[in-house]
Formats: sequence, C-alpha cells, structure tokens
Amino acid sequence: MAELKEMYRTVMDDHFPETMTIALGEQILTYRKRAWKIPDDKTGELIEKGLRYGENPGQEAALYELVDGNLTLGDCRFIEPGMALVSSITEAEMLQAGKHPGKTNLTDLDNGLNILRYLDTRPAAVILKHNNPCGAAHGGSLADAYDRANMADRIAAFGGCVVFNQPVDKATAELLAANYLEVVAAPDYEAGTVEILKQRANLRIIQIARMDRLTDYRQSRFLEFKSLMDGGIIVQQSPLNAVLSVEDFKPAETTYQDKTYKIKRPPTEKELRDLLFGWSIEQGVTSNSVLYVKNECTVGVGTGEQDRVGVAEIAVFKAYTKYADRLCFEKHGIPYKDLELAIAKGERDQALKEEIDAATQEAKGDLIGSTMVSDAFFPFRDGVDVGLEEGISAVVQPGGSQRDFEVIEACNEAGATMIFTGQRAFKH
Repeated sequence: MAELKEMYRTVMDDHFPETMTIALGEQILTYRKRAWKIPDDKTGELIEKGLRYGENPGQEAALYELVDGNLTLGDCRFIEPGMALVSSITEAEMLQAGKHPGKTNLTDLDNGLNILRYLDTRPAAVILKHNNPCGAAHGGSLADAYDRANMADRIAAFGGCVVFNQPVDKATAELLAANYLEVVAAPDYEAGTVEILKQRANLRIIQIARMDRLTDYRQSRFLEFKSLMDGGIIVQQSPLNAVLSVEDFKPAETTYQDKTYKIKRPPTEKELRDLLFGWSIEQGVTSNSVLYVKNECTVGVGTGEQDRVGVAEIAVFKAYTKYADRLCFEKHGIPYKDLELAIAKGERDQALKEEIDAATQEAKGDLIGSTMVSDAFFPFRDGVDVGLEEGISAVVQPGGSQRDFEVIEACNEAGATMIFTGQRAFKH
C-alpha cells in the first residue's frame, strides 16, 4: 500500500517526443508538447515536466498543443492554431500549481469549458469528476452558482474540478476554500482571492484568460481520436450542438399508423430555461445519460449506462441520495453517511435520520417540477415513465424513435410537456 501511495506522488518521466505531426493526406498538423517548471511536491526542487501521469499511475502521458497547420476536409475547416485553451496553459496561468497536473485534472477542466461554452453569460459553475459533471448551476451571483452546484452533489464534488465563467470574487473564494478540490479554473481572480484559495496548498488554481471568448468555440470542430487495442485509430469530427437557444427546439410530434400525436401543453418560460440549461449540460455527459434539472441546477446526473430506463432510474436514486445528504448537512453539519454511522454507534438519535428520510421522500429527492434530459430518444415509454412517476414536468430528447407516439402519450397522460432537439448527443 505504501508503494501505491508513492506512485500517486511520483511525477513520471515521459518518453513522448517534443513535437508530434499528423498528416491527413497532404495536410500536416504540428503539435508541441507542453511542460511546466513546478516545484516537486516531494523534494521542493524545481523540475520541468509535463503531465504527472495518465489516467493511472504508471501510465506515461503527454499534453500537446496545436501550433501549426490548417486542416480542411470537405466543407469543414477545423479549429486552427492560436485558439488553445487547456493545451496552452503556462506556469504564469497556474496561479498556484499545487503539484504537476495529471491527465484527469486537465480533461475535467477541458470538459468544464466544453459545457460552459453553451451556457449564457450569467454566473455559472460546473463541478466535474472523472470527466463528468456532478453539479452544475446558474446563480444570482458566482458564489450562489457554486453553492448550488456543490450542494447538488456534495459527495461527488469532493476532490473535483470546478470551472467558472466569471472572475472569482471573495465570497466564492471563501466557499471554495472550505471544500477539498483538485482544480479551480476561472477567467480571472479578484484581488485577495488567490490568497484565500492558497489555504489549500495542493489546490491547482488556473486562469483561462480566453474564457471570455468561449462562444467562439460553439461552431468550431476539432479532430477526435479513439485508439483501438490493436493499434488502429478511429478519427471523427467533434459534434456541434444545434440547440443554442429555445428557438432551436422542435415541437414534440410524430405520426404513427396515419395518426398524428402531439404534446398538448407547451412548455412554460421557466421550463424552457431549464430544458435549454439541461441540454447544454448534456453536451458534457458520458452516454447513455439522463439528467434531471430544476431551476437551472442539476438535481440528478445519470451517466454511462447501457440502457435508458436503467440510467433514468440511477439518476433518480442519485437525486434522492444527494438531496438527503444536502438536508443532513444543512440541518446537522455532517454528511448523511456520517449520521448513519453515528446512529449505529449510539451517538445520535435514530429520529434524526427518519426525519431526513421522510422529508426526502415527500420532496421526491427534489424531483417534483424538475425537467428530464435524455441524450438520445426513448426506445420505449418506460424510460420517461421513470421521471413522470417522480413528478417531472417537462422532457427534452432528440426524438426519432418508432415509439415516439407512446412517449408523447405518456407525457400527455401525466400533464407534462416535451420538446425535441432533432439531434442526438452521444459522448463516449
């Protein structure tokens, strides 16, 4: 075990070359490896190295920035040099390095930016863990956005990466310093905030100055590579989100056996805001996925399952679990699991847990009045029924299933509304 702990602390030597070139026919892209001079967290000696390691200790990894070449394939012109965000971070932009970043730290940050580019300019916070959002919210202030995102899933947020779309102020910094996080990233930091954040010695505090231009990346494609175990590579264009405003939604209607099925109730303005927010967050969630969103804040995030009804159920379970933990923390200042342990040891009254459980059941994990977001169509109505049984009021999904008529009928029976995107949002 001591050996494994030592591996986590070790910044690996990598043997990847300083430059990398990719030729697609006669078009050549040139990349430069990124390294940083950061004090070693074991010896304090200033060392110049790149990524700490890959997804796990023992995996060499390297970060490359596109520095030359303009790729055009068909009518698609891909993102060009000079637009780098995460891949161009310098020591100066690491306001506190904490320790050399690993692959997951930077892919979490990248996915946070991927999500934020689709949100509007109001204060927003996205907390990520293992390259998936665990909490995301708009707020009346940046501190409010962070508090809402954090309380949506305090459990998963522990040790996560939080990305903001506005400069961090003192109120937000104080909330951040009270939690354990690996990475904080923002376009800027107000005077005195970095000193507050530095109370966490290992926290990586990163400034992304280009973040004010995130909307420029909405319609920019980049190359995606998937390496196969046999050494082969699948390459594809990155997806583009076609739903950038509520006007881009499509009516939920279909024809089946010469009969037209339509949603009876149109979404309210509040529901449309939640549906658009949820679809924006969905762009950064591993498929198959189902999300529940309420008041532009995630309530339950189901990720990476093989069946749609299953992931809808998992997201419900998570909503109940996280809501109970939130109530426990607000009422008693401890996590729900700590309360359970204290009761088992005879240190707390069982009635405290029963009160929280009853409140959670009554609120249905805060799902009543929430919206349901699905990255692909529902092949059967059982998936949407999971949400309807918990009291959701609106659904957004691509549409296109042979059984769309069943899903429309299910929503109409429940008095819920639904809209289509006309676009799938798989992410693997």
